[in-house]
Amino acid sequence: MSFLFQPRLPSDFPDGRSGCVSMNLDAENRVVLNVGGIRHETYKTTLRKIPATRLSRLTEALANYDPVLNEYFFDRHPGVFGQILNYYRTGKLHYPTDVCGPLFEEELEFWSLDSNQVEPCCWMTYTQHRDTQETLAVLDRLDLDTEKPSDEEIARKFCMEEDYNKGTLSCWQSMKPKIWSLFDEPYSSLWAKVIGVMSVFFICVSILSFCLKTHPNMRVPVIRNVTVFDSSTGTSAWTLDKVRTNPHDAFFFIECACNAWFTFEITMRFVACPRKLEFVRGAVNIIDFTATLSFYIDLALQRFAAHLENADILEFFSIIRIMRLFKLTRHSAGLKILIQTFKASAGELILLVFFLVLGIVIFASLIYYAERIQANPNNDFTSIPLGLWWALVTMTTVGYGDMAPKTYTGMFVGALCALAGVLTIALPVPVIVSNFAMFYSHTQARAKLPKKRRRVLPVEQPRGPRGGRPERRMNAVKHNDQRELLTPKMGELGYIE
Repeated sequence: MSFLFQPRLPSDFPDGRSGCVSMNLDAENRVVLNVGGIRHETYKTTLRKIPATRLSRLTEALANYDPVLNEYFFDRHPGVFGQILNYYRTGKLHYPTDVCGPLFEEELEFWSLDSNQVEPCCWMTYTQHRDTQETLAVLDRLDLDTEKPSDEEIARKFCMEEDYNKGTLSCWQSMKPKIWSLFDEPYSSLWAKVIGVMSVFFICVSILSFCLKTHPNMRVPVIRNVTVFDSSTGTSAWTLDKVRTNPHDAFFFIECACNAWFTFEITMRFVACPRKLEFVRGAVNIIDFTATLSFYIDLALQRFAAHLENADILEFFSIIRIMRLFKLTRHSAGLKILIQTFKASAGELILLVFFLVLGIVIFASLIYYAERIQANPNNDFTSIPLGLWWALVTMTTVGYGDMAPKTYTGMFVGALCALAGVLTIALPVPVIVSNFAMFYSHTQARAKLPKKRRRVLPVEQPRGPRGGRPERRMNAVKHNDQRELLTPKMGELGYIE
């Protein structure tokens, strides 16, 4: 910092010593801070403006003080320190945009400053890194990495680090991770890809079979022989009645083959999973188990309840097998990201449903009374519940046309309903798209990130001999008329070999 000195007349200092005293007080109040090789000058009174911080407790007894250069040295980020020093001067903490958020937090923690004191103008930019860290944590839980883990990571995942370090892994402990990767990590090896393709094939065949067996040409009629006795003539006659239709027998064998594979797959995955409790709680695993169990329940019901008249209703329970489509999320990172996008946008989706329900109730009531104001013999809105259906299809811009207002007042209400629906649905869409773009961009960046990175070991602050202050070579030289230039030896620099 620069100072502007004004010339003083000798009459201003009658004793000739007041000016010297003032300059000495100013020099004693000044302090030099060397942060990362950049020297900063300020006043001690400035640093005492924010108490209970590192800079407010500076004394010459600290290890950071250099008596030769009369300065305090801190091996910290010099760019961030400029904003921190301005915080002491102005009382306002601003966030530098060229610094990563976690680094800024570490610097604030080192200087004993509260990160909540960041100014409102910089708060949104400063907190962006927290959203990024939450997103990366979510992607870590999704396990989208295709890189093969090391043996240490596998042992840690399967909770057998102790046996691995001792070299006493059993045959089952060695085979368990391989079996798990075959059935749960479809991109880990060639055989895992083969099993993944087989799993997708059986899922598609099962869904296709479930849909095709409902087609009339794919079903076989069940014929019942009915004998009718005529008591007046003493004769009897028999007829063939079509009671119902059953799927072709080929679909039964197809479903047996598919569910045999699904049973084998879920059994192997459960036996080889690293954590049984997490496996049972998994949503996809619950769907897979329920869909497989429904096949065996349906098989038992068809065997013991096929004679019932409403036996076709039993096929309704097989609809849960269509949920097997969610198993495809294990084979597609995009589907995982899409599901996570809806989870992250749950608040916006709930808000959307709330406003839709609110609008549906309001416009259903309005259209009911609007159509009754004028004479309307062809009134479709005979009750408010029917108006709820009309308001729903209108606000979602579907418009089946089965119900329509006939009066001008009803048409006006219908126009307002359509406009309200467009605005209500369009507002949360950008948020959902933004969340998907955020997850997808971070996924792409993680895929391009090198897996093997150089490790930086933590190094303690070097100290001088006998635990004293560290001695450093400086490019600057402090001239002193009463002392010779000190040139410390290399052994006194405190280097760690």
